[in-house]
Amino acid sequence: MTDFTYAVDADGVATITWDAAAKSMNVMSLEGFAALDAHIGAALADPAVKGVIITSAKKDFAGGMDLNVIATMREGGAQAIFDGVMQMHGVLRRIERAGMDPKTLKGAKPIVAALPGTALGIGLELPLACHRILAADNPKAKIGLPEIMVGIFPGAGGTTRLTRKLGAMMAAPFLLEGRLSDPKAAKAAGLIDEVVAPADLLARAKEWVLSAKETDLVKPWDAKGYKMPGGAPYSPQGFMTFVGASAMVNGKTQGVFPAAKALLSAVYEGALVPFDTALRIEARHFTSVLMNPSATAMIRSLFINKEALEKGANRPKVADQTVRKLGVIGAGMMGAGIAYVSANAGIEVVLIDSTPEAADRGRAHSESLLDKGVKRGKVTAERKAEVLGRITAATDYAALAGCDLIVEAVFEDPKVKAEVTAKAEAAAGPDCIFATNTSTLPITALAATSEHPDQFIGIHFFSPVDKMNLVEIIRGKATGERAVAKALDFVRQIRKTPIVVNDARFFYANRCIIPYINEGIRMVAEGVEPALVENAAKLVGMPLGPLQLVDETSIDLGVRIAKATRAAMGNAYPDGAVDAVIFRMADLGRLGRKVNAGFYAYDETGSRLGLWEGLAREWPKRGARPDLAQVQNRLLMAQVLEAVRALEEGVLTDIREGDVGAILGWGFAPWSGGPFGWLDILGAARAVEICEGLEAAFGPRFAAPRLLRDMAADGRSFYGPATRRAA
Repeated sequence: MTDFTYAVDADGVATITWDAAAKSMNVMSLEGFAALDAHIGAALADPAVKGVIITSAKKDFAGGMDLNVIATMREGGAQAIFDGVMQMHGVLRRIERAGMDPKTLKGAKPIVAALPGTALGIGLELPLACHRILAADNPKAKIGLPEIMVGIFPGAGGTTRLTRKLGAMMAAPFLLEGRLSDPKAAKAAGLIDEVVAPADLLARAKEWVLSAKETDLVKPWDAKGYKMPGGAPYSPQGFMTFVGASAMVNGKTQGVFPAAKALLSAVYEGALVPFDTALRIEARHFTSVLMNPSATAMIRSLFINKEALEKGANRPKVADQTVRKLGVIGAGMMGAGIAYVSANAGIEVVLIDSTPEAADRGRAHSESLLDKGVKRGKVTAERKAEVLGRITAATDYAALAGCDLIVEAVFEDPKVKAEVTAKAEAAAGPDCIFATNTSTLPITALAATSEHPDQFIGIHFFSPVDKMNLVEIIRGKATGERAVAKALDFVRQIRKTPIVVNDARFFYANRCIIPYINEGIRMVAEGVEPALVENAAKLVGMPLGPLQLVDETSIDLGVRIAKATRAAMGNAYPDGAVDAVIFRMADLGRLGRKVNAGFYAYDETGSRLGLWEGLAREWPKRGARPDLAQVQNRLLMAQVLEAVRALEEGVLTDIREGDVGAILGWGFAPWSGGPFGWLDILGAARAVEICEGLEAAFGPRFAAPRLLRDMAADGRSFYGPATRRAA
């Protein structure tokens, strides 16, 4: 069955309808391109056809190219990729020229794209080749080119067409940031031409086809005398634009995201030559990016694996566990955030706290977030009332009756959590799944206080809940399959990405991120310049340096974690040098951003001013400045080796979860595809070699795990068939 159908009405207007079989949203395949091309050819060859409408039978137009296809394209090598991309360019160029005489620019047939909803990636690149773009007035629809977010860039003409349509400066947010717009904003920005009532979409498209003039069918870049908006690179205005764009790209990417640099090169070089040559340049740069292992890793983790986890790749095979009534205990920032995202997803929520004032403050958090949405025009007054109407603030645990899931988000104290567990289970009844939101406390020990340990599970949200996409689900030793399924179904309902890990100290995310922070602090204690530590992290793709990260999470939290870990580990505790720094910072009252004083200095509004000058007095520079690569390897290996150990020990059971969790949870170098993706790019043998050097210089925390040594000896990679899951 073809993804495109073709029909011609009595007025001579052909409609090509996109409806990918067995897909909730259209995605383009190579076969789909061939079918589209055949229909376009039929329309152009038929003298009875006056024009063409390209639309979708689904509520949305398209979600983009099938990235599974893109991921396999590189198997044929660079020439196969380039040839395939040029075939796509050929199809879209035939749409754009629509049979016109190349000399007179006359004789074309009008082709209009009618978008009923979301149009992303190729779903916008295809319309950009049409002569007019109409979109239904659907505020939920998103229009844009988000390819840069998964490590590639618009390679089917979107980069060249949008730049020539808007100019380099105006196109930059859509190309380099992947900005998405609703239809009205897309029209205001110049991405599309008209926004019409949904019921009138096809009628208006037909009206335009039948009334279009020949001048409407010539793209500006095909017309004589075309000049790029904002100036070509060699013009004074254009020169400044491209200099600024280059600085912006390098500032944001630090040179580690190959797609951004390639995109900018394609835009610059393409602007110097005729349009068809520019398409070839775009194809060459796209081929280069697709052959880069970073692109493969990002597509794999940020699209293929992320989507698989969100669809329940590791969900136990038990009956549907959709949450209908949720109890949230603890109305602080975490509990209030959980209540908000749940109510926003259509779930009835009971928000419990010890006093009416505290419970009401928790509900007010949702109201403040909704008010911001109203102010930005993203939320209607009716929608606000609907979401708030789902949240009941209460102090009486009896209100939990009928809940099928309870999430406890109280203070990180086992005694407090035990009391809450007993009260909640008594009120909710024997079938309710109970989840504790904790980032450090072992789930198995907490479950020991439950009447139903098989129905007890950990759900670790990241703060702020409304913005962070990752949710870490933790199995205790007694946790049953229904509890895991309930947690996974709940996370899917609130439209976040889950990973499931087994119980251990710090679980997975904190187990990896704490060593990263500690390694940065340890270097400060050694007399390494703090600026080198922070910049080394950013230059390797970490969004925040370790010192900035500990400021954001608060230094007193680090002190509490250190004391608890030392108490649990006794003489085996390895981080005394780190404690000397953070305890001193706490004694100085420098607790982080929340008090406008930490490793960084802040102004009265909380804006960072730079590293605190007192660091040089407290921990003066000692010895020769270490090599940048060594500092980066220390910061990366501190995280990556913990990920490998978590896999070895069975805490992590699927490397897909390890990579997706690392990128979404703490921003691990997204260009690498995650810790296991990075090790595959580096190679196990090289990783072991780096570990041996670091271990000799800095101690056993850098010892290569046996799994990594075995892989180096055997020449294996993590994403090879033998190590796809836990070893």
